[in-house]
Amino acid sequence: MFTTTSDDGTTIAYDRSGDGPPAVLVAGAFGDRHAFGDLAGQLSGRFTVVTYDRRGRGDSGDTPPYEVQRELDDLEAVIQAVGGGALVHGMSSGAVLALRGAASGVHIDRLSVMEPPYRLGGLGTLPEGFLATMAELTSSGRRGETVSYFMSAAIGLPEQVVEGARQSPAWPAMEAVSHTLLHDSIIVGEGEVPSHLLGTIRVPTLCIDSTGSPAWLRAGAEAVAGLVPGAVRRSLEGGFHEAPPAVLAATLTEFFEESPA
Repeated sequence: MFTTTSDDGTTIAYDRSGDGPPAVLVAGAFGDRHAFGDLAGQLSGRFTVVTYDRRGRGDSGDTPPYEVQRELDDLEAVIQAVGGGALVHGMSSGAVLALRGAASGVHIDRLSVMEPPYRLGGLGTLPEGFLATMAELTSSGRRGETVSYFMSAAIGLPEQVVEGARQSPAWPAMEAVSHTLLHDSIIVGEGEVPSHLLGTIRVPTLCIDSTGSPAWLRAGAEAVAGLVPGAVRRSLEGGFHEAPPAVLAATLTEFFEESPA
């Protein structure tokens, strides 16, 4: 484990493995620097793979108050620590964060995003008062309820799936990062596609979705591909909000190693 310091003094922990151009992986909800396991291993033969604990997770700090700009500063701090520029792949809310970083000048050389959870045309609509409910559950320390509500309201999982998760060995780890679900919720907001922001991105961008994901997640990837100048879209055979690591790694490798136009 390595550490770097963000602009507000927060310690950000990261791991690095492999050899080659730095490739920073940005996790989504519930994810820490270990979330990319198999994908990181697949990529480490061609890249220096960097995974990090977003603030509030794992070994990173969590200086209040929370602001999205501070998370963008964290990503920039990690990129500066590993060379000053990087290939970046963001997953889910991590994809939204990476897109905002690319639009705001974070030193991203090439950007891949998988299924940023934007919500289009009534697809995957959030319940009224979602952010306020998340804030109340988080501030009152009701970790289990926070996780359950996020899984059902934000991700759209049916009650029986959420209950199954409650009984799984992974539940304590999910509760441990429940306070960061509010961070992810703030990053995504109500799920509107930030058309103007996306239109300002000038780095080569790849938008990925899985054939096994619901229509609203796939529509988000399609929308980003249509709004980021020059972006390309790839649909991969996969499951709900995921693609096989070997398939995803091959797609990222091809994109990351593509010669500039």
